[in-house]
Amino acid sequence: MPLLEVKNIDVWYPQRASLFSRRAYVKAVNSVSFTLARGETLGLVGESGCGKSSLGRAIVRLEDIKNGSVFLDGRDISRLKGSALRKSRKDFQMIFQDPYGSLNPKMTVYSALDEVLRTHSRLGRQERLKRIVELIGMVGLNSDQINRYPHQFSGGQRQRIGIARALAVEPRLIVADEPVSALDVSVQAQIINLLIDIQKQTHIAYLFIAHDLAVVEHISARIIVMYAGRVVESGASSEIVANPLHPYTKALLSAVPTLDPLTKRKRIILQGDIPSPLNLPCGCVFHPRCPVAREKCRKDVPPLEKQDKSRECACFFVENSNL
Repeated sequence: MPLLEVKNIDVWYPQRASLFSRRAYVKAVNSVSFTLARGETLGLVGESGCGKSSLGRAIVRLEDIKNGSVFLDGRDISRLKGSALRKSRKDFQMIFQDPYGSLNPKMTVYSALDEVLRTHSRLGRQERLKRIVELIGMVGLNSDQINRYPHQFSGGQRQRIGIARALAVEPRLIVADEPVSALDVSVQAQIINLLIDIQKQTHIAYLFIAHDLAVVEHISARIIVMYAGRVVESGASSEIVANPLHPYTKALLSAVPTLDPLTKRKRIILQGDIPSPLNLPCGCVFHPRCPVAREKCRKDVPPLEKQDKSRECACFFVENSNL
């Protein structure tokens, strides 16, 4: 049984209705399903506005789920409320994109971590202090820094504190929502390697969300590609990078720089912008920007179908599009 099972998730944000019109919805996520094994890292990639962050926040119950279910270790957490939801949060945590905005500027590192431990554990004061020192060391900081405030740390150090906070109650799943996009490239590599080392020690599972396919490939065993709230391709990281099947995945990959002179990629420039989730196009959501779209794509929604044992793709013309 997988650790995480997401079934046909919809995340829609209601818009204020006028007196003479029906209520409209921002359809951020539409009928998304996937599984995540224990100790695995699953990458979730796509352009800004594709719904990946909404999906991640819905999984950890920071956004409401309109339809569908989320099972963690066989338990449906998508309908939990109140105290039942608070008790379950020790099993799943989130690392946020903005390491400064996610930390209380008035709380020291010690206070921020102690608050989590007091809420989700029965440890005494000395035990909590011992755990905090252990967590700070685990993320590569010094124990003499626990009485400092967030503004006294660099961006990379603040993200390490965010990781320590997420690890405090020993969750089985962490949703990392673009945890390195606000950091310098050199610091990004340090944080990615830190997450990999922590996973080796704890066997924790990650849902790693990013818009950079190169970053996702480095840390993830499998990749899911989203576009306009839907999954358009999924499979093993190495296979998707070596041989993308969907036109959108191929366009994303063409934008990834490479130092290998033998690897030549023709840059694919997509025309137009990602469609508004308030007014999604009929048929395939990618067809207005797709270089191989045909009349069928404008009318029908392509199902996400298996192409081999590990690959899925939502495209009517995978074989004929020369991808």
